[in-house]
Amino acid sequence: MKVQLVDLAHARSGDKGDTANVGVIALKPEWYELLTQSVTVERVAEHFRGMIEGDVERFELPNLNALNFLLHGALDGGGTLSLKTDAQGKVYSTALLRMIIDVPDADAARLGLPAANSSRVAKSR
Repeated sequence: MKVQLVDLAHARSGDKGDTANVGVIALKPEWYELLTQSVTVERVAEHFRGMIEGDVERFELPNLNALNFLLHGALDGGGTLSLKTDAQGKVYSTALLRMIIDVPDADAARLGLPAANSSRVAKSR
């Protein structure tokens, strides 16, 4: 089953110099493990390919059912230097929530995941 991250989590983002900081929080505690398995450094780096110039770091916050990502080289120098429209990195959270993950049907049923909105998933590809 293909699921868009927005159906499993909410997110916030901001800046620290040239680094965007993106927090992803599971909507239900039982969905956190799925996030840790599916939203990897490699997947996030690929998702933002062409938008960031540096590495991606991931930090797990199991007590909050959350992941935190640092996207280095994402802000073209940061808020006071950048000519980017979003120099504070506020839209990176929305952009990450557009990521599509594959979940085995049995796991989706066991976790009670919402049915995939096929038209939204198809549009985001």
